Amino acid sequence: MRRILLIFIRNPINGKVKTRLACTVGDAEALRIYHLLLEKTRQAALDCRAERWLYYSDFIDPDDIWSDPDFVKKLQSPGDLGDRMSAAFEAAFDAGAQRVLIIGSDCPELDGALLNRAFDLLEEADYVLGPASDGGYYLLGMKCMDSRVFQHMTWSTATVLAETAKRIAAQDKTVAYLPELTDVDTEEDWRGGSRFV
Repeated sequence: MRRILLIFIRNPINGKVKTRLACTVGDAEALRIYHLLLEKTRQAALDCRAERWLYYSDFIDPDDIWSDPDFVKKLQSPGDLGDRMSAAFEAAFDAGAQRVLIIGSDCPELDGALLNRAFDLLEEADYVLGPASDGGYYLLGMKCMDSRVFQHMTWSTATVLAETAKRIAAQDKTVAYLPELTDVDTEEDWRGGSRFV
């Protein structure tokens, strides 16, 4: 069975990443922290039993920590976050995947065991969600393409997880949940989650 892990990252550019975190720690420290989060995400992905497709926000970097045969490098599509995620899922399913997960690079608690668990949950459930403590999600998985979970969503709000679950339920589909984890967006998030990096 073909499994694909989609990884969405921002290009690590000073002043362009972790802007809410940078408000209190400064741009340089926010960039340093983001590099740590990227490395943690990379290790989790390597420990996952799946193909790994890495999606950059702005440009494909030919020489970075992702430059090895374990990662297929791609560029995120235009549009809002929902448009970009939908396009990535569609590309994976069009390539023949039967199970697809998407993650970002903001969750230091996420590891390979949890990613493998998410894929395993898709053997029974139609969707899997990893709830984030801010009301969003750090992981979404599905086994059939469905763009409705992405369309007209108010992203980066405390209602994203609940709205996604509501849309899944409206289709009479099943969803399995992973443990709630924390995405690092602020200095407080980082101090709480830095023990995992």
